Amino acid sequence: MAWYTVDTTYVDDREKLLQVRPTHRAYLAELVEQGSVLVAGPWADDTGGFVVYQVEDRAQLDKLLADDPYTLEGVSAGRAIKEWRITMGAWLPQ
Repeated sequence: MAWYTVDTTYVDDREKLLQVRPTHRAYLAELVEQGSVLVAGPWADDTGGFVVYQVEDRAQLDKLLADDPYTLEGVSAGRAIKEWRITMGAWLPQ
């Protein structure tokens, strides 16, 4: 399994963001239940959000991002994606 951080920047269309947000959150909630998303949420200034994914590989992550309502509805202006090697902490398997 691989860990990825995804830092998303939103478009400047606040109305569109608020319209799509419930669908986006429902989508992420499903991924939380499946174990693919560990944590997610918007930045305090609501200009973007941050998600930590645990997936098989980058191809699976790309598919999840492509199916995200923020992608499908054009809310995501851009994303910074990094593979993350966690070396300590509560998220490591026991």
